[in-house]
Amino acid sequence: MEWRDRIVSDPEILVGKPIIKGTRISVELIIGWLANGWTFEQLLESYPHITREDILAALAFAADMMQEEQYIARHKAAA
Repeated sequence: MEWRDRIVSDPEILVGKPIIKGTRISVELIIGWLANGWTFEQLLESYPHITREDILAALAFAADMMQEEQYIARHKAAA
């Protein structure tokens, strides 16, 4: 999944948080609902402006960010 086609960041929208392109729905919101047990179907019903591919892009974005050295360095510094 190439998340870069669907996930954008604009300082004028949600203070620059990564969002689904063309919406104000953040990656953080999607990941949070999934972490709370929501299904893809529940997300799609509650947020009709997004698609299954958008949800997958949010997950791919989160996975890529977890692999970034910056995350690792911040985590170690906080410990």
